[in-house]
Amino acid sequence: MFERFKQRSHELEYLDTGNYTPEEYEHCMSELQLVNRWMGDAHALKQTLLRDVEQNSLPQFSVLDVGAGSGELLRVAATWARSTGRRFKGVGLELNERSAQAIREESDGFPEITSVRGDALRLPFADGEFDYVMCSLFTHHFVDEQVVNILREMSRVARRRIFVIDLHRDPVPYFFYTTLGKLVLKNRLIRHDGALSILRSFKAPELVKLGQRAGLRDVFVEHHFPARLVLSA
Repeated sequence: MFERFKQRSHELEYLDTGNYTPEEYEHCMSELQLVNRWMGDAHALKQTLLRDVEQNSLPQFSVLDVGAGSGELLRVAATWARSTGRRFKGVGLELNERSAQAIREESDGFPEITSVRGDALRLPFADGEFDYVMCSLFTHHFVDEQVVNILREMSRVARRRIFVIDLHRDPVPYFFYTTLGKLVLKNRLIRHDGALSILRSFKAPELVKLGQRAGLRDVFVEHHFPARLVLSA
């Protein structure tokens, strides 16, 4: 039973194969925001990237969110920046045009947030263009070699640090998701892909090695409740 957690799964998720209708995708993005909000991504962001801003007493900062989805975490950062009197610039990068549009639509009250269509493997930005570059629940969609390339690109366009938030491949969150998740989650994509995402994700030493292969400096991976790993470098 536990053999499946020893190595990353390479089975593709529905979101990767395009096996969904436009209506399912819309509902998936909406439900995914709730899942991410309650499952710790916003908390992990505040405890890592935003804490780094605070510790360095930065009066302003910029963030590129790679694979930003609907831009939920950029709005978390923008709200925090406003509450602490800081200037903020956030850019969400998405290959999917509908997601790039969703960032603009759902960030209507945040003029400091914009979106760009682009490929994470070839970020369309200059070296050191952003203070921070982050991604959340994104790298597990790629095989290891692609993850290494993404980390290199993130590092290239970051002046200060990069932060990678992803899932911890562990039996406890998997069985929690596949049991309780069936009771509360309605969307077919979320129910299927969420469980598979855990199997496609990482253990801390694996993320450290990927960061080292990418040539990152000061690579550090820490656990955040519930079932999140955060690589910083």
